[in-house]
Parts: sequence; C-alpha cells; structure tokens
Amino acid sequence: MADHARSDDPAVQAQLDRFAQLSPGRDILGLERITVLLDRLGNPHRALPPVFHVAGTNGKGSTCAFLRAALETAGLTVHVYTSPHLVRFNERIRVAGKLIEDSALAPLLAEVLDKSEDIGPSFFEATTAAAFLAFARTPADAAIIEVGLGGRLDATNIIAAPAVCGIAQLGVDHQAFLGDDTITIAGEKAGIAKAAVPLVTMAYPDGESARIAEIASLVGAILIPKGKEWDAVVYQNQLHYRCGDDKIDTPLPRLPGPHQAMNAALAIAMIRHQFAVVVPDAAIKAAIGWTNWPARLQNLNPGPLRDMLPPNAQVIVDGCHNPAAAKVVAPHFEDGGPLHIICGILANKDMDGILGPFATSIASLHPVPVLGHDHHAPAEVCAWAAERNILVTAANDVGTALSNIALQSKNDASPTILIMGSLYLAGEVLRLNNQIPD
Repeated sequence: MADHARSDDPAVQAQLDRFAQLSPGRDILGLERITVLLDRLGNPHRALPPVFHVAGTNGKGSTCAFLRAALETAGLTVHVYTSPHLVRFNERIRVAGKLIEDSALAPLLAEVLDKSEDIGPSFFEATTAAAFLAFARTPADAAIIEVGLGGRLDATNIIAAPAVCGIAQLGVDHQAFLGDDTITIAGEKAGIAKAAVPLVTMAYPDGESARIAEIASLVGAILIPKGKEWDAVVYQNQLHYRCGDDKIDTPLPRLPGPHQAMNAALAIAMIRHQFAVVVPDAAIKAAIGWTNWPARLQNLNPGPLRDMLPPNAQVIVDGCHNPAAAKVVAPHFEDGGPLHIICGILANKDMDGILGPFATSIASLHPVPVLGHDHHAPAEVCAWAAERNILVTAANDVGTALSNIALQSKNDASPTILIMGSLYLAGEVLRLNNQIPD
C-alpha cells in the first residue's frame, strides 16, 4: 500500500523517493522478505531491549502512547515504533525518547534500501528494518513496537521473544488483507502470540475470544484476557485496575473520549504482566494523566485553519477511519449541540460504516478529497448525505470547507467542527495549522 511519505530534508526525501519504487512486497503480507532483509543488515531485531508488542484494529497507537508515558515516567529510556505518521516520517521512529533526526534517518534509509533492491520489500518492511537498525545501535531500556497491519504476517512479528504482547480493540478493517469477519481478524491479530510470553487482551465477543485462545494455546502463549485474568472499570472519576490482589487506581486519561480509559487499562495490564522492567505505581498514575497522542479527538490550537472560525468555536481533528472507531468516537458528540463534519475517506474504507454512527448528530457535512490517496469522491459522500436529508456541501480542501461552515453557522458563536475520516487527512490538517507532532 502506497504511503506517500514526504520530508523537508533533501537527504531524507531522496531516500523516500526510492521507496516509491518498492515492489512486489507492497501488497503482499509475509515474513519472507523482512527475514532476508534483516539478515543482510546483521539481524538488528535480535539486539533490541525488552519489547512491548501491540496489535489491534483500534486503540493500539493510544496503548503505545500510554506505555511510553509510564515507562519514561519511571525513568526508563524507550524506543518507539508506530505507524502511520501524521506530518513527518520521523514520527514513526522514536529513538531513546526522541524522534529520529533527519541526519540519522537519511543514512539509515539508504543503508536499508541499498541492501534490499533485489528483495522488493514493502514500504512498511523497509521502514521496520530502519527502525530496528536505529534501535539496535542506541542503548535503551525498552522498545514499544506497534503492529502495522494484522499481526501474524506483519513485519514486526519477526520479533521472536517480546517481553509482553497486547491486543487492543478489534473491528473490521483492511479486509483485503485480513478477512471480512472479526473472528478471522482476531486470529490474524493473535498471530503475535509467542511461546511462554504473556498475551494481554481486551474482552471480546465469544467467537473472537475463542479464536484468540486457540491461537495462544497452539503456540504456548500465556493468555491474559480482560474480564477473566484482569479487569478495569471507571467510577468516581478514576480508572480502577484489578488483577487478583494486584490493584491500582489512576486518574482518568487526559486524552478525550471514554474509550481511552480502556486503552490505558490495557497498557497497565501489559506493564503488570511483564518482568523485564520495573514501573512503579507512582509512574503509572502520573503517566495516565498526561499521556498525549495526536489526532485523537485533538483540539486545534490557534493557527491558520483554526483562526478561520469564531474564537469560541471548537475544532477537533480525529483519525477515525473505520466503523469500529466511529462507534466509539460518535458518542462524544451526541449531547454537544449541532455538529459540522469535514470528512475525507479513503476508497477502500466503509463510508457508510464510518459516517453512519454520526448521522443523527450532523448539522452539516463537508466532504473533501484526501490528496495523494484514492478516496471516496465528495460527490459520492454528497449522495449518501442527500439520501438522509443531511445538509451537505462539498469542498476542494479543508480551508474552503471551514469557510463554508463559518458562513453556514454565522448565527452560532460557538460551532463544533469535527475533521475526520482518515489519518492522512488529520496529518494534513495539523500541518496546515502549524501544529506539528513532536
């Protein structure tokens, strides 16, 4: 799958341009190419510090953010590999706590690509190899690795013995690669399970739970599901985690949305069920309250885009791009008054499944293109809205959509605007608003 990464650094961009030629691995999952590539690079994945490996359809990025916050608050140095990036490619690779510098990134990418020309790795496989090289060459106490797609055949699954594995929320996404039903998808996600390694999961419907248990049993993983081996609830404005006699109460996450509490709970459960690093209770409590993860119900700061609306307007950007995400994000806006949505949805995504949960809250809908990516045409979104008697106005870009909303809501001094549908769109919005993730 094309990624269209860009960099302002000429040396990095020269290597990213080479990525555009990668083939045939682009649309074929598997561990064969990454195995050969890493072998040529000296197998850096075997020199990583203890790994926290996280899969899932939604919430895995937030879980990684909670993990990083807790480990760093405990005074540990942490490598982090996540995807996709929002604005800068560098966001994918955090080396010992800091985003990788362009001066280090360009030669790493060159080294990987020079070794892989006859292998044809995918963009993600080459990026994964570069991250592992960076991590192996810089000391750290732990590494947090987010699965890119699925689990069983994902390039990150080359890691043979992580300290702990976790699976966040499940849903239907990437059907062309993972299957059309959640039971099949659960099996693919559970493919990160390893012998004698804790596999910490959320609670799922019976079919998905049974499939994960089957995979865990086959490989000899230590299955630790929510609702059976551990649990967490929210009450009295706190998150309460329990596992037998092990208990910890923390502040609610600063990250908005009720779903973030359970992502935080999964991170806590992963920390409590690994023995490679020590994370005191005080570090967990502090970290849950200040963890940040961009483009997740994120308020736009004053900037070129935000300033197009009245001062009291609330402008929120979220990467919501599949039905499971929509179902947890939509309730955040149900009691907040009229909602104006700007959306850009990739062509391979379920448009109705993404927009449907918001239908009863939408005051106006403003479809825009997702530049550089195949997307549902704004006219297609307009037809969807017209069938539901939703006021809809297509626009060529987010700035024009915001101008249209300003005109349509001129009698409302505090409109609420949600920009959603794609992480690529979210990243472009943050870039245009000069709100670059760090």
